[in-house]
Amino acid sequence: MKNPKRLLKAICLLILIGIVTVLATNYVVKSKTKSLIFSSVKDAPKVKVAIIFGAGINGNKPSKYLKDRLDAGILLYKNNKVEKLLLSGDNGRDEHDELKVMKLYCYENGVDTTKIYIDYAGFDSYSTMFRAKEIFKVDTAILVSQKYHLNRCVYIGNKLGIKCYGFSADKGTYQGYKYVSFREYLAITKSVFDVWRNRKPQYLGESVNISRASNYTKE
Repeated sequence: MKNPKRLLKAICLLILIGIVTVLATNYVVKSKTKSLIFSSVKDAPKVKVAIIFGAGINGNKPSKYLKDRLDAGILLYKNNKVEKLLLSGDNGRDEHDELKVMKLYCYENGVDTTKIYIDYAGFDSYSTMFRAKEIFKVDTAILVSQKYHLNRCVYIGNKLGIKCYGFSADKGTYQGYKYVSFREYLAITKSVFDVWRNRKPQYLGESVNISRASNYTKE
């Protein structure tokens, strides 16, 4: 049987290494991306496309997280800061089709459907950014999400070869915001390792070039 004290020391050392790793990766990611995140439409750069990340739905309506992201993306579009919207989310189940809700919301709020592009396999932020580069051929984008989420997305996008900026969709208070903000520390660390090992998404598929015809459908 191993010495209990040695085992305890080893466990404590591993915990310490884990904490240091999380803090270090978060510091690096945030320091590299904080100057690229905007909260004012006036200050936001003008680029071709805004990428809007899925964030859950309530029946056939967007959650507050998602509604605010969509509203922020539409605001950029209507102020001519972007020409097109790339909606990325989860439509893996009939009862949970984020993309159907997202594209309908954009259409009902005045976005030309020929300017809406749909990523049906954005199952996580890394997959969204990887597919934006490989499937949609995006080279520059402004990413739309709540502020807690943007450092990671901008970091991933830049590392994958997309010149990225962030636009904060924060508006009011959000249920569970403290929890998701805390969880983001671990997600940022994971994203660093995902980039390092060049993780491939579960699904890729045929190219839908953002410079060509939209893949928007009514269904």
